[in-house]
Amino acid sequence: MKKFIIMSCLVLWQFTQLYAQQVKGGVFEMVGGESSPLIGANVVQLNTLNGTTTDKEGHFNLKLEKKAPKKLVVSYVSYQSDTINLNDTGFGHVHVTLKNLKNLDEVEVVSRKASSHLSRTETRGITSINEGELQKAACCNLSESFETSASVDVSYADAVTGAKQIQLLGLAGLYTQMLTENMPNLRGLAMPYRLGYVPGSWMESIQVSKGTSSVINGYEAMAGQINIEYKKPDEGEKMLLNLYGNQMGKVEGNLNTRFELNERWSTMVLAHAEYNGTKHDDNDDTFLDDPLVQQVNFFNRWKYKGENLRLQFGFKYLTENRQGGQMNFDPGKNHDTENGYGIGVETDRYEGFLKMGYILKNKDHSSIGFQNQVVYHDVNSFYGLNVYDADQFSYYGNLMLQSYINDTRHQYTTGISFSLDNYTQQLNDTIWMRDEQVTGAFFQYTYSNFKNLNIITGLRLDYNNLYGWLFTPRLHAKYNINEHNVLRLSFGRGYRTANVIAENTSVLATSKNIRFLEDLDIESSWNFGLTYAAYIDIGAKELVLTADYFYTNFNNQVILDREEDPFIVYIYNLDGQSYSNSIQLEAQYEPIDRFELKLAFRYNDVKTTIGDELKEKPFVSKYIGLLSASYQTNLKKWQFDMNLQLNGDQRLPYTGFNPEIYRSPDRSPVYAILNAQVTKYFKRWDIYIGGENLTNYKQNNPVIQADQPFGEYFDSSMVWGPVSGIKVYAGIRFTINK
Repeated sequence: MKKFIIMSCLVLWQFTQLYAQQVKGGVFEMVGGESSPLIGANVVQLNTLNGTTTDKEGHFNLKLEKKAPKKLVVSYVSYQSDTINLNDTGFGHVHVTLKNLKNLDEVEVVSRKASSHLSRTETRGITSINEGELQKAACCNLSESFETSASVDVSYADAVTGAKQIQLLGLAGLYTQMLTENMPNLRGLAMPYRLGYVPGSWMESIQVSKGTSSVINGYEAMAGQINIEYKKPDEGEKMLLNLYGNQMGKVEGNLNTRFELNERWSTMVLAHAEYNGTKHDDNDDTFLDDPLVQQVNFFNRWKYKGENLRLQFGFKYLTENRQGGQMNFDPGKNHDTENGYGIGVETDRYEGFLKMGYILKNKDHSSIGFQNQVVYHDVNSFYGLNVYDADQFSYYGNLMLQSYINDTRHQYTTGISFSLDNYTQQLNDTIWMRDEQVTGAFFQYTYSNFKNLNIITGLRLDYNNLYGWLFTPRLHAKYNINEHNVLRLSFGRGYRTANVIAENTSVLATSKNIRFLEDLDIESSWNFGLTYAAYIDIGAKELVLTADYFYTNFNNQVILDREEDPFIVYIYNLDGQSYSNSIQLEAQYEPIDRFELKLAFRYNDVKTTIGDELKEKPFVSKYIGLLSASYQTNLKKWQFDMNLQLNGDQRLPYTGFNPEIYRSPDRSPVYAILNAQVTKYFKRWDIYIGGENLTNYKQNNPVIQADQPFGEYFDSSMVWGPVSGIKVYAGIRFTINK
């Protein structure tokens, strides 16, 4: 250990020797005779890659390379660049004023900004999906936001409720931490239907990262992290109206509008309503292909931007009524065998949040932040003869200090957090209550030499009142081999408390009984990841190649064993091995102007000890292939989008103990899904029409024993492919930007 510490200190000392002097300054423009800061201006040492950007006050701080010219090149889009000779001005505070270019009479845009990309600057491997990417598909909600993503898979959890789930690294979405604006959210009771709780038109962007994440957000990210950024009260369109409908009878409307009350206060209202009241049974199994859904979703947020104080707060309300089951089921009658098999889920969800930040006056790049969030979630549901009612109250608080040590090469974030989860769940005659409280402290150190090396290392220590002390170390590193090749590494631990019933409601839509064999421990795992990205110039275009490998190994995992007994699902702690290997290759290129191409392939090797045998985990595709193409005409008049996904075979749970007529095959077949959309742009109007599952591929017999839904072999959870066929949709967007 001593040798490691000594070697680390020597490496850091060698990096510091590359620099001889430090220069500070500011970059400004003249507006109405007054100097105004330019945010995000580029400041680069001449003939090097050593550079930085200006902060919110227009300030910068740069360590100079010893052997490079003592000159700075300062640039900003649509401004005349300037070269500063530090030998003439000295190495104190440099004040630069850029001149706006007045001679740009005409600008011709011959390329389009990538709407989905792996960040070149972030130390962690973060793929950003922005609004342009979200609009390439119907994107009614979060579940349809990943159609062009090679990393995130979305599938149905069962054949009757319409619940969708994600997979990352071949692992269920339970192990992917979901954030809304960097606060843990959509957990617990929200898990089965959470992808439908975030309307597509509300989202500004989505950030997807694989592997363990920052210790700042807690210990739950085990396979990855998805952060949702909502639209802001002081940015973007003034108003957006989006109307959508498909041939299955689903209609929805979205209205966003924002108001800037004065220079400091702004507010925004986001409203969503959807209705699907048409019954369909195209496969003639007597069960609805899609559930009947009514949802109203409302979000009001406020923002205050003072000189040093930043403040955001808001509240959300969601109510949803979801019905499924057999065509002849009448929810107004008794829920018994005479009325047919039915499913009903009534949800009410309330959220409130408060975020405060204060920029310290006496220290640059230093601030204090305080995040708060309160959630109340209530669900009343039935699945055939099973009745499941539950409520959840959660609080999350995170107090943080961000600053630096000596200079901005050495930054840190430290703080304390507290979370509370109170659950009451009743399944038929059994009641579970859980009061979980977690108090934690964290410290994260970030090093950058402002050239080619970035390191983030973090530690957090939490006390969980149910499971005791939890120690979470994490490490992320990025090394720029050169301008065109980037290598990233990540390593760390994660924990998670399982909410078994809420997270596996698809089991309730079966005839199986649930049996806990022991008290469940907290789930824990280690994750290692390695990512290589190459940026290859081909003419005036750039080919981006990405390859990554992630390995997840579980110390403990909650096992749902449905293969030991035809009538019982056993639940117990892992006794043996459980791991995931995920390898992905991806290429992005624009062969001609405004024509984006993405090609990706992923291989999954996921195994778990079920019973006493290490088995391939069921419902995980052995491989996934993706081809995504998007073409936009000149001046953005038309846009054409297409996505083709190839889904490899999956191991299916053993059903050999069922009568032959009610058995499933050992593996699913390979199949492909095609989605396409055409969009016509006007000044303020967009009209789009598209189709999902244009290959019309449907799983045969998704409901086992559909002819006797109250029989002992009934099972609607054996879903590995699409339940319904082609969906054709159309919509219109009306936008006011100013």
